[in-house]
Amino acid sequence: MQTRHLGTLEVSAMGYGCMGLDAGYGPAQEWQAGVDLIRAAFERGVTHFDTAEVYGPFTNEKRVGEAVAPFRDQVTVATKFGWEIIDGQRTGRRDSRPDHIREVVDQSLARLKIRTIDLLYQHRVDPAVPIEEVAGTVGELIVAGKVRAWGLSEAGPQTIRRAHAVHPVSAVQSEYSLWTRDPEQNGALDACAELGIGFVPFSPLGAGFLTGKIDETTRLAPGDFRTISPRFTPDAMRANRALVDLVRRVAERKNATPAQVALAWLLAQRPWIVPIPGTTKLHRLEENLGAVNVTLDAEDLREIEEGSAGIAIEGASLPEAVMAMVER
Repeated sequence: MQTRHLGTLEVSAMGYGCMGLDAGYGPAQEWQAGVDLIRAAFERGVTHFDTAEVYGPFTNEKRVGEAVAPFRDQVTVATKFGWEIIDGQRTGRRDSRPDHIREVVDQSLARLKIRTIDLLYQHRVDPAVPIEEVAGTVGELIVAGKVRAWGLSEAGPQTIRRAHAVHPVSAVQSEYSLWTRDPEQNGALDACAELGIGFVPFSPLGAGFLTGKIDETTRLAPGDFRTISPRFTPDAMRANRALVDLVRRVAERKNATPAQVALAWLLAQRPWIVPIPGTTKLHRLEENLGAVNVTLDAEDLREIEEGSAGIAIEGASLPEAVMAMVER
């Protein structure tokens, strides 16, 4: 597979988001099946794997650690800190105090069974802790050899610049896709371009909607976050179907699937964008990875841009309380 750079890190052009194996979409995947899927991704060229302490909590890091053990030195592992977790339960409060960051890093290293975290993200900006203090703490962990590079998730351009001024940021991870284009509009992508920072879109397929396989008749599993997402109400999905229809028209012409076109569109936006689609199915993994071989020419990109400009996306992607933690 082609490679790209997230700051100082060289990674596969497409990463694998591991969250869905343990969190977000209902019951956890059977353990060995999840391990096998991560290994199948590596066999197909993926060298960047994304997890977080809060996924599970904790189980996803353990699964990723077990899965990548046979090829640890050939991949980059990203994980995250920044949430308060008490007795194995996430409270919903953010916590980026320096002592907490150090504690989380030690615990993540133990769960992952690795000596160094390749990419450590602050999962959400904590308004109670100056970003300069966070950057300084992570910088100390990098000097100590516990972390190689660091990044921010859902941070706005001012925070990105302030953090980078203290210790260089390698990557910013935020929701970004054809139906969530906030990073273009809030200046985050521009800040990354200016500072040489890579960008990692999570939910690059719109939590599955852009695949064309989900509509208002789809029955979602209990515990699936989409059951409380304003964008996944039946009315919103009917309204947003126009975007899927646009992507499907391009896909038919390119002999590709809607998912591959949606991912290829992201890859075409900047040479330092590395999407991390997740899946629990091998055939979907292979479909997603096939996007690196789909080339969208200027006409394709113009059709998508002009067509999507006329489509008003209905509904926020996440509930209001969650969106309030996203910097604009």
